[in-house]
Amino acid sequence: MAQTDPLPSATGIHRCSGIPASPGAAVGPVARMAPPPSLPEQRPTTGKPGDEADRARRALEQVAELLDRRAAGLEGDAAAVLGAQALMARDPDLARRVGERTEEGDPAAWAVHSACGAYQELLQAAGGYLAERAADLADIRDRAVALLMGLPMPGVPDPGVAHVLVADDLAPADTVQLDTERVLGIVTRYGGPTSHTVILARALGIPAVVGCEGVEGLADGVTVAVDGDAGTVEVDPDEELADRMRRRAERRRALLAESTGPGRTADGTPVALLLNVGEGDPRKAGAHDSEGVGLLRTEFLFLGQAEPPTVAEQTAAYTSLFEAFAGRVVTVRTLDAGSDKPLSFVETGQEDNPALGMRGFRTSRVHPGLLTEQLSAIAAASLETSARVRVMAPMVSTPDEAAEFAALARRAGLTEVGVMIEVPGAALLADRLLPRVDFVSIGTNDLAQYTMAADRTLGALPDLLDPWQPALLRLVETVGAVGERSGRSVGVCGEAAADPLLALVLVGLGSTSLSMSAPALSAVRHALALHTRDECRRLAELAVAASSAEQAREAVRAAAHPETSSR
Repeated sequence: MAQTDPLPSATGIHRCSGIPASPGAAVGPVARMAPPPSLPEQRPTTGKPGDEADRARRALEQVAELLDRRAAGLEGDAAAVLGAQALMARDPDLARRVGERTEEGDPAAWAVHSACGAYQELLQAAGGYLAERAADLADIRDRAVALLMGLPMPGVPDPGVAHVLVADDLAPADTVQLDTERVLGIVTRYGGPTSHTVILARALGIPAVVGCEGVEGLADGVTVAVDGDAGTVEVDPDEELADRMRRRAERRRALLAESTGPGRTADGTPVALLLNVGEGDPRKAGAHDSEGVGLLRTEFLFLGQAEPPTVAEQTAAYTSLFEAFAGRVVTVRTLDAGSDKPLSFVETGQEDNPALGMRGFRTSRVHPGLLTEQLSAIAAASLETSARVRVMAPMVSTPDEAAEFAALARRAGLTEVGVMIEVPGAALLADRLLPRVDFVSIGTNDLAQYTMAADRTLGALPDLLDPWQPALLRLVETVGAVGERSGRSVGVCGEAAADPLLALVLVGLGSTSLSMSAPALSAVRHALALHTRDECRRLAELAVAASSAEQAREAVRAAAHPETSSR
């Protein structure tokens, strides 16, 4: 759990502890994020409700256009996150709520603030994917309010020197634009191990610590040393510590620059290092030094559409991406949507808990045509290129579901078929599920949520969602052992795969491939090259035997080679 511990020092130096979010080290002065715009106590005189509603909607559209511009030219997670946020700003339901507020007499800025707040509460109550969007909606609200009130747009500070960015939280639109030459590290008060700040910080290769209580008291200009591997922030470090951290950061950059080629352990055991890919330029994704794609998110073709894309439209999109990875593996995840990722053309009925409802493969129970058309498009595109195309279904819970999906995919003409392990039930019956498919991929983000009964977006419970939780690792071990016995490949495509230290544990638990964002490839490749397969197994034993995530992480860190954590 995040905490602030005083160090024994007469100068009052202290250390803030949080969640290791993005590996690496940094030393520099603090630059704090400015607070969001606030509404004055005195409301202005309003015009006609229709005019106020139009002003509010124009501001929301301006925010959406800003997000579109920032997403242009990006790839992978960054493009997908901003694209989804732009769709939120244009959400007709949000516009409707704004209109209702102006009809009740609210000025435009107040209407946006109130409507977004009410919408946020609904998203947080829904849980799952929808709750993850609540923080993104706050950013949309703040930007629209700033436009309506003629205030400066919220954003990151620019102190004119290299610095450590400190904030309560970071909006995706700001995170993707961080200058990696200026921003040495990121520290946030809120956020969990699967938050957008974590995902995007790793994508940029910036050391980061999130969920770090106590940082709200740090003033601009105070020097801090950020340890993204250990999850600590040393305030006003002495010169010896500061020098050691700077040397560590320089050594890390040099070592990662030299790390290229296929992934393998020190004794030559191959571990495929793959990319998580979504919306963006497929040619940019294909240019990275990876062995292919371990997770192709296909939702970007469906979200925000009034009608599902046609088979021809899907085939063209998949063909373009497969061509960018000619000769390499591309693992396509079928549509991961449903009540928690609502699509206008997919009606699943009212659900009290969408995270446990009709999502992923389960949507084929009520809309089977969506899946069969998607499989047909993937199969058609696979015939057009030399990529080795694999397909897998999300949210598969039972061996029978795995068999059903495999039959559908093979009937469509696809020869390599797998499923995602995101539900504890699927992991516990891995010995009966794996024989029905050719491979499995473990989605650690959802598996952690369902294993620990903790909403992955709930900032108050980040320790339960830590991918180092021994209960989660034991489920990975169960699946990995079955994979080894049966000769089936077991991949990991959750955020856990991007942690170089945890990657060693995952390989020790039986993972044969790891899929991550592009900047994490070098660090994971380097960590694997320093350890044999047997050493990875011993590290895995230490992690699984621990009683908490913190103990697991520290036990492995102490036993691993120092360079594994870039020290």
